[in-house]
Amino acid sequence: MNDRTPALQRPASRTARLSAIEQALLTRIVTSQSQLSQILADQGIEVTQATLSRDLDEIHATKTRLADGTVAYAVGKTGVEDHPAANPDGKAEQQIGRVLSGLVTSVAAARNLVVVHTPSGAAQYVASVIDKQPVEGVLGTIAGDDTVMVICADDDTAGRRAQWLLDVASKS
Repeated sequence: MNDRTPALQRPASRTARLSAIEQALLTRIVTSQSQLSQILADQGIEVTQATLSRDLDEIHATKTRLADGTVAYAVGKTGVEDHPAANPDGKAEQQIGRVLSGLVTSVAAARNLVVVHTPSGAAQYVASVIDKQPVEGVLGTIAGDDTVMVICADDDTAGRRAQWLLDVASKS
């Protein structure tokens, strides 16, 4: 993270802790609970081993063998060949591309924001897909009926992400 990127602040709640755990497993290769505990501690989240075990069970995290032989935690239906942390850009692009190719009608950058237009009723779905993928420099989204606002860490990132979203949406 560079000096200009705002740090993500999380409240001290169970829901925020579960979200932090899931995000760590989606964006990194985590091979042990002690490693995960340290990642959380670096974010100001202190957790006992027993609580961490329960949390991993609750979010249905499993250990899986990656293509290089490493055994790491994964969330959801992630398989050996497509752990997001093993290839974050390719994985995010594939999943986002499937949705965006039929639902994005225009993309524009404005300072640190990207405005994405969709057909009526599709914006919340598009925003949800973007939010669920670890996309570098994207802090989150806000969706209306036919417009998604993607909040980026800075102006340069917004410009790059707008072009990236346009490129991904243009693929069939």
